[in-house]
Amino acid sequence: MKLLLNAAVFALAMVAGQAGAVDNTGLSLAQKNACLTCHSVDKKIVGPAYKDVAAKYKGDKTAEAHLIDKVKKGGAGVWGQIPMPPNPQVKDEDLRVIVKWILALN
Repeated sequence: MKLLLNAAVFALAMVAGQAGAVDNTGLSLAQKNACLTCHSVDKKIVGPAYKDVAAKYKGDKTAEAHLIDKVKKGGAGVWGQIPMPPNPQVKDEDLRVIVKWILALN
């Protein structure tokens, strides 16, 4: 499992590095807060790929606030029946940076 996680982190770093304009702070915070255990930039793991999330919410002015709330409180049903657990331990400012990074992946 750890080898798989390390490979995923490396792949994400490569994709983020190629994105150029995308700030890597969001990726670093996602790694620090174990978001990459269930998510990936471009492939569904347990939860949706971050690029799919960005595409779904593209142009939605309420997306940032909605996703911050969703990550904090958890939820289910939007991407399937597997629930995302609440993440109250993630600092609000870190969460804001992570969500902005995700939404910028379009």
